Amino acid sequence: MSKSLKAWFSVARVNFLPLSVILVFLGTAVAFYEGFHSVSRAALALAGLMLLHMSVNVLNEYYDYRSGLDFKTPKTPFSGGSGTLPAGLLDPKKVYLFGIACFLLGAFIGVIFLFITKLLIMPIIVLGAIFILFYTTHLARWLLGELAAGMGMGFLPVLGSYVVQAGSYSLNAVIAAVPSGILVFNLLFLNEFPDLEADRDVGRRNLVILLGRKKVRWLYSFLTVFVYFWILFACFIDYMPLTSMLGLLTIPFGFKAIKTTIKNYDKREELLPALGANVVVVLATQLLIGIGYLIATYI
Repeated sequence: MSKSLKAWFSVARVNFLPLSVILVFLGTAVAFYEGFHSVSRAALALAGLMLLHMSVNVLNEYYDYRSGLDFKTPKTPFSGGSGTLPAGLLDPKKVYLFGIACFLLGAFIGVIFLFITKLLIMPIIVLGAIFILFYTTHLARWLLGELAAGMGMGFLPVLGSYVVQAGSYSLNAVIAAVPSGILVFNLLFLNEFPDLEADRDVGRRNLVILLGRKKVRWLYSFLTVFVYFWILFACFIDYMPLTSMLGLLTIPFGFKAIKTTIKNYDKREELLPALGANVVVVLATQLLIGIGYLIATYI
């Protein structure tokens, strides 16, 4: 791979794109479970979400470079940006245009789904566009960054992937999407711990800055545990198939993330294992829930 192409892959954070795949997979699995089957719509939804995911990644990289955040943030494998723009590997203007191009292509696919669903998916598309275009410039400065991430790259994509299949909303789909929203909220939330000082210096406002690491470590822990109780309760009241309890297999990783965060919340290097375990929880829990839906559908 050429150095230039590698830089474009880096600024788009393609290593984060498996999240998009899993979100569409989960929403589609719920739709299949309820009897709605369209592989072509699932593929189109995946293409759209991946483009929009790349858009928010690229625009975030651009704005963080412009604000100076990338020069202040200590880089970890899970936070701190790609470092592509500070290293001078790409032209910032071209990066910005690439981010806008990804957004427009993703939005075009959204327009296609507006026609397919007879405008039913419009609220999801409008909210998603707001989260993408204003995440770094406004929402991350208004204590809404974590919520925007949880909704825009968690709850809404799962629900949207269901709606484009079913042509309707359902309580079951909403319940299945809730863990995704909380998990992606937690993904950004914990990744903000190492960046507290740098984020504060450039004017960002988030829960970690507002309350401090010592307090919010308990909120992170509560939300992680809550996800598992949500899965159990939803299965108990028959809103999710019992096979969705496969998602509980990530509990050991959740326990590791919680234990390490509580102990090392203010120690950057010692906190890294928690960030890694949290990524496993976020991705694997949703994947296993989706597999549970498919097992219940076909077996």
